[in-house]
Formats: sequence, C-alpha cells, structure tokens
Amino acid sequence: MTRIIKLFPKGFFTSNETLVAVVIIAFCAIATLSDPLFFSVTTVSDLLRASIVLGIFAIGAMLVLVSGGIDVSFTAVAVSAMYMTTVFSLGFWPDMPWYLIFTISIFLGACLGAINGVLIALFGLPTLIVTLGTLSVFRGFLLTFVGSERISALPPEMRGFSRMVIARGTTEGGSFYSLPWAVAALVFVVVLTWFILQKTVLGRSIFAIGGSLESARRVGINVRAVQFFVYVYVGALAGLAGIIHASMGRMADPFSLVGLELSVIAAVVLGGARLIGGYGTLTGTLLGVALIILVQNSLIVVGIPSTWQSVTIGMLILVGTGIPAYQAKRAAAKAA
Repeated sequence: MTRIIKLFPKGFFTSNETLVAVVIIAFCAIATLSDPLFFSVTTVSDLLRASIVLGIFAIGAMLVLVSGGIDVSFTAVAVSAMYMTTVFSLGFWPDMPWYLIFTISIFLGACLGAINGVLIALFGLPTLIVTLGTLSVFRGFLLTFVGSERISALPPEMRGFSRMVIARGTTEGGSFYSLPWAVAALVFVVVLTWFILQKTVLGRSIFAIGGSLESARRVGINVRAVQFFVYVYVGALAGLAGIIHASMGRMADPFSLVGLELSVIAAVVLGGARLIGGYGTLTGTLLGVALIILVQNSLIVVGIPSTWQSVTIGMLILVGTGIPAYQAKRAAAKAA
C-alpha cells in the first residue's frame, strides 16, 4: 500500500479528476451490463462526435472561470456567429471554401466576445450580469435583424465538411461508424489552450488574476488586457463550435444550442474548476465533458427517461461543487 501511495501525488485519490474518472468507469460498467453493445466502436465514435461542440464550449468556459469570471453568453455568440456566417455565404459566395466560412465564424465570434471584454475589462462590470445581458441582446438581434428561419440548404462546402472523416467502417454486426475530422478541431483547441495556459506569461497572468485581482495588479499584470483577451478568445471558440455544430448537423438553426450552458458549466465544475477562480485543468474539463456525454447517453440505454437528464446533471453540479467546498472547509478547520 505504501508503494502504491508513493506512485501518486498527495491528494490524487481525492482530486476531482480522479473522482470523475471513477464515476465514468462506473457509468460505463452499468451501461455495459444493461446493454453489452454499449461499449462498442459505434458507440465510442458517437460519443466522440457528441463531445466536439460541448468540449470546445467547456474549454472556453474553463478559461473564464480560471480568470475569476463566468460567461453564460457563449451559446448566443456561437449561434449568432454561425447563422450570420451561413446567411452571408449563401447571399454573397455560396461556394465559399469551408475554411473561409470557419474563419469568418471565428472572427464574428471574437468580435461578439470583444463586446463582453470591453464591458467587463474596460468598465469593470460584473461578469455574470454582463454575459446574461449580452446573451439576450445577441439572440434578440439575431432573430430580429438577421433571421429566424432554419436553413437546411447549407453552402456545399459546409455539407462537404460534415462528410470529411478520419476513419469509417462497418462492424461485424453491421453497424456503421465514422470518426469526423471535426474531432481534430477539438484536439487543436485543447493543444492551443494548453500552450497558452502552461507555456506563456499570458497564461500565468490568467491564473494570477483569477487567484487575486489586486495581487495581480500589484505585480504589474495588465488586468484589463488579460480579461479582454479571455473574452475575445472564448468568443472565437464559440464561433468555431457554432459553425461545426451547423456543419455536422447540416442545418443552421437560430434556435439551436439554447440551454446547453448548464451542461457546459456542469462539465467544467465537475472537472475541478473553481467558481471563485484561480484553478482549472484541461484534463479535468475533458473528463467532465466525457461524464456529461456518458450521462446523457447511458440514461437512455438503461431505460431512464431523457427528462431526468437535467435532474442528474444538476445533482452532479451539486456534488462537484460540494465535495471541494467540504474539503476546503475541513482543511481550514485543521489549519486553525
């Protein structure tokens, strides 16, 4: 036992990442017992496909929490950037290459994120209030001035992107599976965000202002610039997630992604990111995403109505925030 403990850092078995990993294994075991075909190549490819958009959103939300803020407007940013890009492409250049379409959506998402950044970084307004407000403003502007109709006749290049796969095939049982190239976008976002947070002064500054805003100012960090970058970056990620969502679903729906905020925040909180800021990991966030996706799929497999998904996710949020709070309270009591 002593040798096993030495292999792992102190607190490893009580960390959020470890607890989430254990829960994921338990969910997989229960689902596999209920349906032996649950853990198959087809299911895994479907879970990976479902994780792309949620994963990109979660990474952005994690970055905001690390900086000491909270953002609930990312779905509105994603839908607005995606829909405006689709309308623009259909109206002016229907055969626009998919990478230009994606670039425009990312740019529009960054511009909308910059609005949040200006209100929060320049004017010092509360992050939750600002993003709640822009959530309604962005959606209202989109539906009033851009359009409210679902567009199924997407630009050919967007439909073509949805057919681009890394691997595809058929199992012995006749089930079809495919791994889309959109997974590469999630991998790219993970690598880029890891590099920013772990290998740059900017990343260390994000953790610093989340830990203590005043201390960050005293050591010379340009707090406004860092905060502005965070919301622009998150907006760009939302623009990317939105256009991927439309391309993979082969429909630009201005009403899509509504309500996904709860699942995203649940994934980030379960992954160990602190609501007070200063801490968060990509590993924990991705594990949280995996757990949320598994919950949503395994409940259906075991025969539990999909209406219970919100109840389960809400309970996971309570557990994910309650355990760290209880551990911190015990640690403080022992220190005293």
